[in-house]
Amino acid sequence: MKINTENEVQKPMPLGKKNYMLIAAAVLIIAIGYLLLQGGGSENPAEEFNYEMFSTRRIVVAPLVLLLGFVVGGVAIMKKFKK
Repeated sequence: MKINTENEVQKPMPLGKKNYMLIAAAVLIIAIGYLLLQGGGSENPAEEFNYEMFSTRRIVVAPLVLLLGFVVGGVAIMKKFKK
């Protein structure tokens, strides 16, 4: 069976270049948010408690950055840009 490539209809891409750029930006923002969450553990948790776990960076900033990344990702998927 031979496939005729001349009669094939090319379907348009579901998302444009701007959408893919926004998705890449969203992935980068989400990665930064997760990087802000890490660190602050104690060497021996049985003996001492590290209060760095409750810093403003981990409680406020990192979740807001993550939320921003997910919102940018949602907008990147849903928005239709004019050509």
